[in-house]
Formats: sequence, structure tokens, C-alpha cells
Amino acid sequence: MIPAYGDAQSPEAMYGRTLLQGDQLLEDLADNINRRLKLPYDIWLRGSQCDEANAIWNGSANTITICYEGVTLDRRIFTEAGDPDPRRSALNSEYAKFYHEVAHMAISLYRLPITGPEEDAADQLAAYILLTPGDDGHVDPESVQAMKDLARTLGATESRPGQLGEEDSTDVHSLDQVRMYNLQCWIYGSNPEANADLVTDGQLPEGRASGCRKEWEQLEQAWSPLLEPHFK
Repeated sequence: MIPAYGDAQSPEAMYGRTLLQGDQLLEDLADNINRRLKLPYDIWLRGSQCDEANAIWNGSANTITICYEGVTLDRRIFTEAGDPDPRRSALNSEYAKFYHEVAHMAISLYRLPITGPEEDAADQLAAYILLTPGDDGHVDPESVQAMKDLARTLGATESRPGQLGEEDSTDVHSLDQVRMYNLQCWIYGSNPEANADLVTDGQLPEGRASGCRKEWEQLEQAWSPLLEPHFK
């Protein structure tokens, strides 16, 4: 995977580009993939001005694009929420979004079978990659926090009651609030003791939390045999 930063012209894009470059996030993300996955050919990881907040896997161009505007929007969301370190939380959210696109990439490159909508499968696979212990038997705490911050971003951008329209209901993505609770459930289910704060802080309802360990085990059993042959 080869990182590259494209030009930025709008204020939103220039600010997002500055955040990404200052943290060398694209370089770190590309290095993570190069160390972990067997890629059949080069994949570009591009930072780009997209004129929208987004992240995209393009199988025809073999490219994952991180839109600068998304980083800027995340920073604004966490700033307005009073986050103690909105820059770090915004970069964490983009980190997790990247792995959602990596999941799309893996489904495409390795011809992984899925049942159900691909966007839901990509959320599952991103969670599996980020929340599964490494060779040392430990889960990377930064990866866990990245998933938590992505869930917080989804919670902040959800459509408000009474504002849901046909476009929301027919989108290929599940509603942001549904995705938020799914991510929180899998984080909690992967290690209930370490992530008990999701329940005690009132983020994840106890009624959903009670089944999250089982949800995680099912997710793990489904994705482990599919992705394992493609790890280095």
C-alpha cells in the first residue's frame, strides 16, 4: 500500500490535509496494512479533496481515498462535543473509517463471501481486524479507542427523529444510530471487562449489552477462517 497526499484548495480540505500530514496518518495506516495483509498488487492510499466528507474504496482504480473534509468534520464534531482532545479523536475516527474501506478492499481482492449488505459486512470485518488480539495476545488499545471514536462520530451525525426520509431508509449504509450501537456492542462483546465503561456510562443499553458477547463470538467465528489465510 502506497500513501500519497493530493492537493487541497478549499479551507475545509486544507485543514484536513494539515491534520493528516501532521500526524503522518496515511503513512502509518499504509505501513499497518503492509505488515499485516498479503496484497496481490499495489494499492494506493490517497488523501484527497472530495468536496464531501467521505472515505472510498475504488476497486477499479485499486485506491482507498480518505477525504480531507471528513477529517475536518470529525474535528468539528468532537470540538462541539467538548472532547478534551478533538484532534486526536478526529484522527482516531478516520483510522477506523479507513479499516471500513480496507474491509471493502479485502472483500473485493480476496473474493470473500458475505451474506447480507456489504456495508454491514464491512463494519463487521473492520471490527474483527481492529478488535482481535495480535500475536502477543493483546488487543491494541489505540485500535479499540479508534472504534469507540468512530461510534461517537456516528452518534453525533445520526438523523434526528422526525427527519428520516426515503433517502435515509434506502441508503446502502444502515442508519448511523444502528451502526453506532453495533460497533459499541462488538467492542463491548470482544472484552466486556475492559470495555465496561460503554455500559456504565450509558452509551450501550444493558438490554443490548447482554447479548454482545455472543454477537462477537459469532462475528469472530465467521470472519476468522475467511481472513486468516490473507494475513502475513
